Amino acid sequence: MPTVTRISISPVKGLALVHPEEVRLERTGVPENRRFHIVDADGRRYNQLRNGGLVRITQEYDDADGRLLLHFPDGETAAGRIALGAEITTDFYGRAVVGQVVEGPWSEALSRWAGRPLRLVQSPAGAAVDRGRGHVSLVSKASLEELGRHGRQEAPVDGRRFRMLFEIDGVDAHGEDGWIKQPVRIGAALVRLRGDVGRCAITTQNPETGVPDFDTLRTLAAYRPVTANEAGKKHLAFGVYGEVVEPGRVALGDSVDVVQQSLFERTA
Repeated sequence: MPTVTRISISPVKGLALVHPEEVRLERTGVPENRRFHIVDADGRRYNQLRNGGLVRITQEYDDADGRLLLHFPDGETAAGRIALGAEITTDFYGRAVVGQVVEGPWSEALSRWAGRPLRLVQSPAGAAVDRGRGHVSLVSKASLEELGRHGRQEAPVDGRRFRMLFEIDGVDAHGEDGWIKQPVRIGAALVRLRGDVGRCAITTQNPETGVPDFDTLRTLAAYRPVTANEAGKKHLAFGVYGEVVEPGRVALGDSVDVVQQSLFERTA
């Protein structure tokens, strides 16, 4: 039986991942995940493609208390309770996401660190995802091992490169691809997997330093077929994504089980 071996969230999109032992999946995903994103002076998303070093900024976020703490590599910190200011609209891969600029020390600290004007923005829970109806993502340990073999790596590729919500064990390499379009029970939650995840150059970056050190895309292209997303755009896929059908808690060690389609239809 496949099980959950790692959970990864990022309250501020693009910063160092946080690995809780347990999360609650709502219809909009994990409430603490990707609640904030960073934009530049022109309102464009400022992400790892523009500055891989963002992953060196660690973070702590208490959603219930509304407090956010950022630790910068130079030792600076920015902390406080979230207060919201002016409304701002950010483009997320062709989707307009309306949020609010966060007032407090974070934008100034991020700007000093990056050497350019940046602003921290909060968006509604579940809005700042890379693909519509894609609040859950997962990849298997065996897939990471297979990628490592094809890339002549001595160890499995670090799954943090792909910033997936769940990493699982107990399924064959890329076996998760066969779950697409099916309902899957993860812990107490039920999700429906919608498609595979197209990859970009961010996955070439070391998840600790943000410096490119592994040619993920060339390696994938050498042994994985080119697929297409729901819009028909071709991509190199690694891992799968989907939407939450039934909310519930998911913890490390929880089982991951494909639900028979007929049973799902009777209970949906």
